[in-house]
Order: sequence, then structure tokens, then C-alpha cells
Amino acid sequence: MTVAALTTGRRQAGLLEKLLAAVRAEFRTEIYRPDPADPVFVAPQCAVAGCDRVVSQRGLCNGHVIRWRHRGRPVMEDFLADPGPPVRGRQVLPSCRIGGCRYGRFGKGLCCKHYDRWVRAGRPDIDHWHAPTLPAVGAVPAECRLPFCSLWVEGPEKVFCQQHHERWTRAGHRDAERFIVDCELNGIAAVDLRGLPAQLTLEFQYGLQCRADARRRTTPARYVMQAVRHAQAAGIASLLELSEEQWRQRVRTGQVRAPVLFLLEVRDAVELLRDGAGWETEFGRDVWRLERLPGITTPATATVPRPRVRLHFERIPQPWLRDLAKRWLRLRLTSGLSITAAHTGLDALVCFGGFLVHAGVDRLADIDRPLLERHLAHVASQHGGHGLKKGRISNLNLFLQAIRQNRWDDSLPGTAAFYPGDIPPAPAATISRRLAEHVMAQVESEANLDRWHDPAGRLVTLILVRTGLRISSVVCLDFDCLVHDGQGAAYLRYFNTKMKREAAVPIDEHLERVIHEQQRRVLDRWPDGTGVLFPRRHANASGQLRLSDSSYRQMLRRWLVACDIRDEHGQPVHLTPHQWRHTFACRLINRDVPQEVVRILLDHESSRMTAHYARITDQTVRRRWEAAMKVNIKGEHVALTADGPLGQAQWAKTRYGIATQTLPNGYCGLPVQKLCPHANACLTCPVFLTGPEFLPELRDQRTRTLTLIDNATNCGHTRVAEMNQQVADNLDRMISELETGHHEPQETTHAS
Repeated sequence: MTVAALTTGRRQAGLLEKLLAAVRAEFRTEIYRPDPADPVFVAPQCAVAGCDRVVSQRGLCNGHVIRWRHRGRPVMEDFLADPGPPVRGRQVLPSCRIGGCRYGRFGKGLCCKHYDRWVRAGRPDIDHWHAPTLPAVGAVPAECRLPFCSLWVEGPEKVFCQQHHERWTRAGHRDAERFIVDCELNGIAAVDLRGLPAQLTLEFQYGLQCRADARRRTTPARYVMQAVRHAQAAGIASLLELSEEQWRQRVRTGQVRAPVLFLLEVRDAVELLRDGAGWETEFGRDVWRLERLPGITTPATATVPRPRVRLHFERIPQPWLRDLAKRWLRLRLTSGLSITAAHTGLDALVCFGGFLVHAGVDRLADIDRPLLERHLAHVASQHGGHGLKKGRISNLNLFLQAIRQNRWDDSLPGTAAFYPGDIPPAPAATISRRLAEHVMAQVESEANLDRWHDPAGRLVTLILVRTGLRISSVVCLDFDCLVHDGQGAAYLRYFNTKMKREAAVPIDEHLERVIHEQQRRVLDRWPDGTGVLFPRRHANASGQLRLSDSSYRQMLRRWLVACDIRDEHGQPVHLTPHQWRHTFACRLINRDVPQEVVRILLDHESSRMTAHYARITDQTVRRRWEAAMKVNIKGEHVALTADGPLGQAQWAKTRYGIATQTLPNGYCGLPVQKLCPHANACLTCPVFLTGPEFLPELRDQRTRTLTLIDNATNCGHTRVAEMNQQVADNLDRMISELETGHHEPQETTHAS
């Protein structure tokens, strides 16, 4: 026997001992029958009254589904009102029509024995035939061994009634006890492990135990049985005889996904029991299973605490580069690097490994600056956007730095480095992602919001629109996400998944009320409570699994189609949840909310990103300005060159004039460097006239002028303050005189 075979035999023997010690008594059975109220191995009964079979499809058992289809798929309420006789295997078999005889019927409503005597009697009228008594007095035959059948057996050598004996015969004369159990299990939720090898039986029992203990996914027994049949067809004694990839290949085509996933999870659980978890076990593998690595940072949006995520190092062709990559990513993962960032770093090294093969380099010592310059050109020629290419260069640079810092391999030349100018700058984002108000009016319409079939989806939409949160933060909201300040105002407490910190945003009374309604719905379904505000609707036994952002996006797409939301060109709208964040911010900026307040509401790290929204809003104002017709005091049309060399300068001058001159009927086009001799010319003109009917406009302009003077003075803009002070003085005098004269009684002139 080889050393490898001996080692494998020892590992299998050790696994068998571990399985015997791990599987509890309630799962140590060949036939596992879950409780009907079990939240994991859920088994709802058929909707047909009196049917004890479990649901297969459409709320019906398999037998009633077939009958419903044969009837032409009628309305379900009509079918349930008249489902017909019990399905096969559940109806009471008729006995002989001769009184007192409990043999099964054979012909003409008679049992086999009475039928034979009736034929020998010349086939008289059965209703007037004096049938013999069977059996003889004092010799009552035994009943059928099936627990739900009370008919007599035909002879002492038989164990079933005539009809069940024929069914047993058609089944191939299997073991009678097995046939009895099979009949009892027909249509019942159960996991039948009979006939499996001993270790394979223990492995499935351990998998059932792990799934029950986790209380996360719902797993109907029929899915478990499909997984068992996959294992039986493979002819193996242990699930570990085939790798995960081999199992996927065997059951890849035309199979239901849930049984395959259950089989793979059982295999993983058994392998974890055999080998244990941790870096010492996982580091040497070419495919890392991150759910087995303790202490790593999992995404806040993960639907399970330790999701099934893989890092595939086998894609790196060079063994020496693969080993260094493992050391680097182990260091980064244990220092708090996210799983997404780990995938990005691995992608950079896979790309670099492919380039080294093309360049004919197979040693770390041959990596120098000229080679990296060639790699820069290689990355630039690959498909993908700026972010992908930047990630490949920056992560490779970090990898080379880590080799030097940790002295993993001193053969790396000192010239193997990238410099800040090696990565092209990101293209300027000039397209606004905000949604047009025409679209938002349709989104926020109560009639359209009421089209949400799932109240949770409606609430997620309201939170996204009214708070500007990211979708990843909304789906991660805790059940008790509402907090109040000293004045009783409500705030939504959430986890900023990008900044990885707690934050809060103020909400209105309506949003607070619908959040309370969602909490009540969650408690109605999970009375024991759950820690999340938006639990996943299906396959969520404990209620702890969160709604995924991908599930919400699918619901959003269906909702947009149902509401027929269209843009200003009449085309169907395709939007992403993040566009509501841009729209929320731009709305605040357009309402003159201070940029610092917007930054706090959006929980931005710095004002740089918030300024992006302000820039977008400025572009929107500019487009409207350029599209509008403008004339000067001579009645001549004035056009701004939007794309010309003076376009940006012209807009800056116009924007400054709008901000610094309180003109009620136009704009100021004076260069910012020149002193205005006609600041608000009408109000400084000696021939200007006004009257009491203009008092509201004059008071409003005075308020705006004083505000502008105060702002200019505080900012040190003395020219702007001086330019508007004369206007303010004139307005004070005119308003005072008009108010005084308006309230004094007019003198009456009498004719002499």
C-alpha cells in the first residue's frame, strides 16, 4: 500500500470516528421525519382538505397537481371545492360486497373467493344469491400489514391484502418491511437514507444536523432527497471522494439548484469536520475558502455571516508568484482588507502573471523598471475601464512594496517600482446622474408607489428617495433603526457601508410611521423577533437573513415596468438606486442648503464629493441660461458661446453678476474687475419714479440688498458692498417716504 493510500485510509477512519461523535441521537436515524412546524425542513401540507401529503407545487401535493392539470388548470378555488376522491395511496380500498366479508374486491364487487364460488354457482343474480360465509366460523384471517389498510390477507403465506400484494409484486418482491415503510412515507416529508453506505449515511445525517442548527435556509425534505439520489447515482462511499468542481460537473445540467447547493454544503461541513478551519489548513490550498478563515472582514451586506467566497490562486501560472501572492493577501486579509479588495488584488497578480508568460520572464529577479513599463502598456491595451486598469497597477505596486518591506525575496531589483505619473488621471465626470424632476414626479406618485406588491420594497424606495442613503446601507438597517432627540424628532440610524461607521439622518413623520408598520409586519411573521428591518422573504427560517441589494434591484425593475415610468422623450426609464442619492443631493443644493449641511446628511468623508453635486447643479443652471433668449438695453440679442474659448469665462462673469446684483428684471454683465457707475441703474437714476403700489417689491428688494451687503462685508468684498450701499440708501428713503405719505390723510380742496 502506498503512503498516499495509507494516509487517505487513516483520514477516512478518523473522519468516521468524528462523525460518530458529532451526530446527535435525533439525527442518527435512517429515516428522518422533521416536525411539521420545523422552520428549516419546512413541509406545508396540501391545500386539499383531508390530504396529508406535502406541497409540491401551487400549494398542492404532487398527486393533486397532476389532477389539477388534467382538469385543464381550473381556478384554484373551484378545484379545492371539488378535488375529487383521495389520491392514490391514501384512499380506503373497497371490500367484498358480501356482508361480513373483508377480503379485497376482485370482480363484480366480489372478492376472489366469492367470485370463484359465484362462477361455479352459474353466475346467479348477485343481489339474490345466497353466498357462503367466508371464512369459516372461528377462523378470522389476519389483516393487511399496512397500517392504513384493514382488509384481510388471502392466505396464511401472505402478509398483504390482495391489491397491496399485487402492488408489492409489481415493486419487485422487495423486503416486506421496506415496502411497508415506503407506503407510509409516500407523500410525507421525510429523508430516507436507507441503502446508503454507513459513512455516507453519517455524512448526510451530519449535514441535516448542521442545517438545522444554523436555522438560516429553509430546505424542504424533497430537496434533501434529490441530493441523496445524486450521491446514490455517483456510487460513492463518501462525499469527499469527489471534489466540489466534480460534483458541479456531475449535476450541472437540468437540475434544481437548491439540492446541489445542499449537497455541496454537506460536503463542506464534512470536510471541515475532518480537516478543521484556519489559516494553517487553508493557506496551502490553491483555492481559498474564505468562510473557513476566522477574523477576516465580511461585507456588511452579506446575507449570511460567513458567505461562500473563493480566491482562485490557480489562475496564476508561476508557482513562485502564486506563493508570494498568498503571503501578501493573507497579510492584507488579516489586517482588515475587505473581500472585494482581496479579489481586486488577486486580479492584478493574475494579469501580471499572464503578462510574464507572454514576456518570457520566469524569475522575480528579472522584474525591473523596463519590464514594468512594458506591463503598463499591456494593461492599457486590455479591455476594461479606468478603474480596473488603475486597480491592476496600484495593487501590483503595493505587492512589490510588500515584498521589499517584509523581505520575502531579496532578489527583487530595486528599480521594480511604479511612480505617481504612471497611472493616467481619471476622466472628468461631466454627466449628471441625477434624475429629471419629470421622472421623479412619476416615482413619487402615490398611485405608482401603491403598485408595489411587497410593502418592504415600497419602504426601501421611500428611504432611498427621502434620505439619499446607499442601497447597501438601507438593506442593512437594523430592526430598531429609529432614534429620537430631546425634542422627539425622529432619525434613521444606519451603518455607512462605504465609510464603515454608524451614522444617522433625520426623517419625517410619514417615513417614521411606515417604518413602524414594517416592524409590525416582521414581528407578525417572526414573533420571536429578528435583528433586521428587511428580512429575506423566502428561505429564511430564522428571519436573520437580510434582503439582498440584488433582490431589490430585480423588484425595482419589475415595478418600473408595471408603472410604465418614462423619461421626457417617452422612453422607458432604466434607473439605479444610487441615482436617487444624486437626486437627493442636487435637490438640496438647488434649495440653497449649505454645502456643509449636505455633506453631513450624506455622511461624506470630505466636502470634495459634496462639491461634485454642487458642480453638477451649476452645470444645470448654466445649460438653462444658455438655452434662454437674452437681450440688452438696445433690444439686441446676446448669445453666449457655450463651447468656445470664452465660454467658461463668460459663464463665470454671468454667475458673479447674478450673485452680486439684486436686479429684479434682468442680469448684470459687467466684468468683475470694473467698478459699476450704474449699480441698479433705475434706483440710482434721478428721473426714476415709483409709488405706493410698488411697496411690496421695494421692501423685498431692500431685504435682498441688505443681505447681499452683509455677505459681501463678511467676505471682504468691499467693492460689492459699496456698489449696493447706494441702492440700499435710496431704497430706505423711498420706502420711508412712501410709507409716511401712504398713511397720512389726503387734504381736501374746496371751491371758493
